[in-house]
Order: sequence, then structure tokens, then C-alpha cells
Amino acid sequence: MAPASPTVPEVAVFDLDRTLLLGASGPLISEALRAEGLLRDDPIPGERFVFSLFNVIGETLPAMLASRQGVRATKGWSHASLQAVGRRVADQLVAAVEPFALEVIADHRADGRRLLLATTTPYEVVKPFADALGFDDAIGTRYRMRDDGTYDGTVDGEFVWSRGKARSVAQWARANGVDLTKSYAYSDSIFDVPMLSSVGNPVAVNPDARLFAYATLRRWQTVWFNAPPGVPKPLGIEPQRILTDVNRKELMPWIRLDLQHTERVPADGGVILASNHRSYLDPIVIGYLGGQVGRPVRFLSKKEVTDAPFVGAMTRALGAIRVDRGSGSEAPLLDAARALRAGELVAVFPQGTIPRGEAFFSPTLSGRFGAVRLALDTGSPLLPVGIWGTERAWPRNRKLPYLLNLADPPTVSVVVGEPYHPSSTDLATATTELMERIADLLPPEAREHRVPTADELARTYPPGHDPSAAAEARP
Repeated sequence: MAPASPTVPEVAVFDLDRTLLLGASGPLISEALRAEGLLRDDPIPGERFVFSLFNVIGETLPAMLASRQGVRATKGWSHASLQAVGRRVADQLVAAVEPFALEVIADHRADGRRLLLATTTPYEVVKPFADALGFDDAIGTRYRMRDDGTYDGTVDGEFVWSRGKARSVAQWARANGVDLTKSYAYSDSIFDVPMLSSVGNPVAVNPDARLFAYATLRRWQTVWFNAPPGVPKPLGIEPQRILTDVNRKELMPWIRLDLQHTERVPADGGVILASNHRSYLDPIVIGYLGGQVGRPVRFLSKKEVTDAPFVGAMTRALGAIRVDRGSGSEAPLLDAARALRAGELVAVFPQGTIPRGEAFFSPTLSGRFGAVRLALDTGSPLLPVGIWGTERAWPRNRKLPYLLNLADPPTVSVVVGEPYHPSSTDLATATTELMERIADLLPPEAREHRVPTADELARTYPPGHDPSAAAEARP
């Protein structure tokens, strides 16, 4: 997140293709050019291949040289027609902006920075898009016009690419009294190193292989705008996707996993998955659930986990949201809200931690207010999930699950409820409603009062803990 309240004029400069957008804007712009009669109806030979190659590896020198020479094709086009293309494609480009890019843009706007789009794409095409996105200005390649309002097939001024883009940004900064040494720039391309180097806060976004290596050596920040901050995607695949491919039923023979009503998980959009908590195994089965529906899951995770050596790096790479329960900080909820606005599936255990002692066996589930606060603040639906049986495979008093229990593995059930919006804005009332919905998804035995044995009570405490010394039922 960008630091707040600049004391001198600053700017955040954004590239377009593979930065604000995941891929190329070319297909959308080409379609608009055809609609305005500026391109022939049948695709140019190799056009789709070029766009596909760009989406995978980014800009290449031959492609950009071809683009530079392609300016000749604009000869005879009218200025008014190209402006119409910009208006036609603006809304489509806005809809294609990556979700976390919108969050970063909002941060810079809130912090008082100006917003500038800098792209090789023609100025007339991208200016309506920049306006629609709330940018202060746009820099794009301009074509020289003749007196009759048509283009003569040459560039007017800089071809806004590589050093030409850096010079254009520097010229804009001088004209607008902006200090680039305290400003930000975002790009995916190795060819934008001159522009990135001209600002005090360069950020490599969805970088091509060369920029990724360069940014690593220079210790520049590297982000992906289609994943939460801190989640790496150097090959376009985030670690959770890899773990999902590995995390299969066949590779967990020590449990029988029973998923029910996975069709109730919304296919997209921000969703708050709220589950009861019985075992260290719970995040694994929730992650498995997400993998089965094709959605990565972002967990609110205790700082003891996210800050731990090695394990902490892994959890952060999976998109975990750090929670310091003793600090009283609102940061975890703010980060979770950002993820929800970006369309992520955020998992919350409203109980906060695995209940200890007799509280573990209570048929009445109690929860904290965080999940319903997120739902009320963001408008995202709550998705109740009931988990049962994970404690038999991995009780709290063991550091590892019963991995060798292959002859008679316990059944672990994961039941998905219907997504809903809280019926009350009162946090206590809404939380009670949520916990009751979760409890309704558990088997009948979960709703029965019973007295646990001493051995059962011992399994609800961490390893080495003396239950008889505990004065409270939960931490």
C-alpha cells in the first residue's frame, strides 16, 4: 500500500497492457477499429498469434518495431474516427482492469497523488479510458494530422515506448510541477526500465521474465494485480493453484473426505466463507474445497503463523491475511475488505481459534464479529460451512495428523450452506445468526449435550498443555 499524504505534488504512472490489464488491449481495440471501418473485417494474418504471444511473454523488440512501422497504416484515417474508437472501447477496457489494480489506484487517489496513464497505444484511443477510470491525464502516441483532419501516417512527437515513454513522462512531470523522485510507476515490461528508473518508487507488475530478474536485482517491488499483495505469480500460476493440483483425495488416504453442496459456492465475486473450527486440518480441507470449485481461498491467519520462519513465507505466498489478535488493529479487516472488493473468496473462522476444554463439545457455537462486519461493510455474501471429523484425523494435542491411519481413516465432512446477507445490522444478532447457520450444517451428534471424557478433553489442548491448570475454556 502506498504511503499517505504527499507533501509535494506526486504522480502514480501506470502502463496499460499486461499492467492495468492482464493481457493485451489489442483485441478490443482492433474490434473497435473494425466497427469504425478503419480496419478490414477479416483479421490480419497472424494477428491473433501476436496478441497471444504478447499475453504470454510480453513486449518483444521485433513486435514493437513492427508497431512503429505500422503507424503508416493510419494514413488517411480521420481524427474524428479514431476518437470514436476511443469512446467505443473505453467501457470495455475499464471492465478489463485487474481487480487489485483498482485498489492501488484508489489508494493513490486517496493519498492525493495524480494519476497518469502512459502507453504506446494512440492517445485518442486511451484518453476516454483514462477519463472513465478517473485518471488526471494520459500519455499516448500521437499521429500527425493534416489540415483536413486526417493523419499523414507519421508520429507527431515521441513514439511513446521505452526511452520515448520515459522522456514523455518526464516532460509531463515538468509541465505539471510533479516530483518524480517521490512518485510511483507501474509496468510489466523490461522496455519500461527507463520510465521505472525515473521515479522513486518503481513497481514491476506481472513482469516479463527479463523485468522480473531485473527488478529482483534492483530490489524493486514486484506485484501481480490479479492476486493479493505478497502472492507471487512468476509463471502466471500462484502457489495455491500448484498446491490445489497436488492436494487430491488420493494423496490424503488417511481421511475420507466428503464434500457436500459445492455448487453453492458462488463462481465469482467477493464471498466470505465462514466455518466452524475443530482442527489444524480445517484450513487444508477449506483450501481443498476452494480447489474443487476453481477458486483460491484467502485465509485470515494468526501472526504466529505468518511471522514464523519458512512456514510464514509459505502462508503469505498463499495470500494469508495477517492477524495480530492482541493489537486491536483494524488492518486485517481492511485487507480482507480489499480482497473482497477485488472478487476474492476470503475464509474466516468466526470462533477465532479451536475451542478448548468443554467449550469444544458445546452444541452452541459462539463467534466473533469479524465475519459479519466484513459482510456489512462490503456487501459481500456470507457462505456458512460446517466441518466435522477433522479433530479425529488431527486433534489439537498432536503436532502432526494421524498420517498412518490407513486401515480405518475417519470421515471428514464439509457441508456448504446457502450464501446469504445478514438479516440484521446489529453485530451480535448477525453473528448469532451466522453461528446458528453453521451449526445447522453439522451432524445431529454436534447438537447433543454430552459430558466429554478426560481423554477427549486432553485432545482439545495444544501439545504439552496441562488441562487441569487451565482456568478458562478458551484462549
